[in-house]
Amino acid sequence: MAENQLERRSERKRTTKETDISLSLCLDGSGKAEIDTGIPFVDHMLDLFARHGLFDLTVTASGDIAVDYHHTVEDLGIVLGEAFKEALGDKKGIVRYGFFLLPMDETLVRVALDLSNRPLFVYKVEAPVLFVRDFNIALFKEFFQAFANSCGANLHLCLEYGEEPHHVAEALFKGFARALDMATRVDPRQADSLPSTKGLLT
Repeated sequence: MAENQLERRSERKRTTKETDISLSLCLDGSGKAEIDTGIPFVDHMLDLFARHGLFDLTVTASGDIAVDYHHTVEDLGIVLGEAFKEALGDKKGIVRYGFFLLPMDETLVRVALDLSNRPLFVYKVEAPVLFVRDFNIALFKEFFQAFANSCGANLHLCLEYGEEPHHVAEALFKGFARALDMATRVDPRQADSLPSTKGLLT
């Protein structure tokens, strides 16, 4: 790995009238996670995201979850996307594209992404059952949309098939993590150049 890529880190904080989020990220970690969002199922998803992407991730969040989980979930996506964008810096040497096909019992999820700095989001996930206890996994659409916008990513998520909502959500986050790990890796053959024939990512 090139010397300028050794400390690909970010610390972000976002405070609004609805949420207060602090997040630290190391792209070149070992999958260590300390997560406390006030929503146990989201904690679980972010924990396995860090583990499968080999990202070191610390998140603390408080929000108006007595009203709804929506604001906290969406704002977590915003802050995580900002952190990835900052940690990637000038993006020299990165693979840029990532993809993963992830099975989770009866579920199969396909993830593809491009760290192009041109945000676009495609979400083809229609799970027959949406609730894990009191959490509606449809809210993860807002999380991934927010990530794509704030990171500047072209992100495609597709549920090929699956029924159990926990499996669907888990496959989405694991596949997302694995695709991001691929896209953020540094290719030593192009360590000092951008992965674009234009000479810039925009």
